[in-house]
Amino acid sequence: MSTPALTTAITQARDLLRWRSPLRTELWASRLMAGLEPGEARGFVQELVETGRPETRLTLAALAAVATGAAPAATAEPDTTITEPDAVVAPDLYTAHGAEARDALPVWVRRMGQVDCDGAWYGKADRHGQQTLAALSFRYRDGKEPHVLIVAVDQVGGGLAVDALVEEPKFLDDLSLEAAEPGVVAGRILDALELTDRVMGAAVADTYPAVRPFALARAVTVPDPVRPAPDDTLSRFDDLPAMKGADEAFAKLAEFIGDRPLWWSPGRVSQFLTSWLPREAILSPDAIAAMPDVVRAWSRFAGADPDVLRQVDADAPRLAALMADESLAGFGKRLARSRPRPQDED
Repeated sequence: MSTPALTTAITQARDLLRWRSPLRTELWASRLMAGLEPGEARGFVQELVETGRPETRLTLAALAAVATGAAPAATAEPDTTITEPDAVVAPDLYTAHGAEARDALPVWVRRMGQVDCDGAWYGKADRHGQQTLAALSFRYRDGKEPHVLIVAVDQVGGGLAVDALVEEPKFLDDLSLEAAEPGVVAGRILDALELTDRVMGAAVADTYPAVRPFALARAVTVPDPVRPAPDDTLSRFDDLPAMKGADEAFAKLAEFIGDRPLWWSPGRVSQFLTSWLPREAILSPDAIAAMPDVVRAWSRFAGADPDVLRQVDADAPRLAALMADESLAGFGKRLARSRPRPQDED
């Protein structure tokens, strides 16, 4: 007896066989895969194999094309059977029968997953870089159906992938993204997807789960992804004020910014100047005096946002007093100060 999932898949696959679109079929398979509960996947694949219709063969072939996204790479275990319980849905569950099904279908089906990456971009998704966008463009090897995968990465949340979409290349015209190396962008996408997989209950957009398997399958087709993906924004900053203590001040600013340099908002500025520095940083008087000018210079480099610059002007005058307030020092800072300096031991 057919289950509702199988009946729906047959109906939709019948339409896809008429449309003859590898991209549309892969995106459909991604949604289908995302909608299956772990305990349903093996039984569903078993039904597809046993039914043996062109529609079910297309479903198997399409699932195999996006099978890399079936489970987090860090947790998936190889498993070619479809009879064991679903502790983890591994890619091999889908690929075991995909090749055989594909070979019995029209030639266009074999183009699914056969893509080349021909461009990559990265940059802010919003004014203050609280989210960034990583984009990769692809086309099938027959030159048809060019498309762009765009993944939104939440900087405030630590680098989680929170949304993903697939659009036509002209969609990039409305985004202020900079061209980047495909391997680096693919690495950023893979890092973000894996982090989201590891965080239970991560807050993601409603549209994210349906695109995630496709996004992962596309990202791993890019040759030599760089992981963890570097960001050279800090190293490109070359406008440090010529004043004593500036190097020391910027070193602390860079420590605070870490691996999320595009995120620079009024709230983050205020956190740095009024909370993080007094709690964590031990600075020389020269570095404390230079810090406001260093932060202003960095803020101009980061986009010269008026709200950010106003926040620097509002918080900077309080910095010296806050740094002198011992009650604001965190445990690590107090412990470091309590250790005898080398000259005190002589």
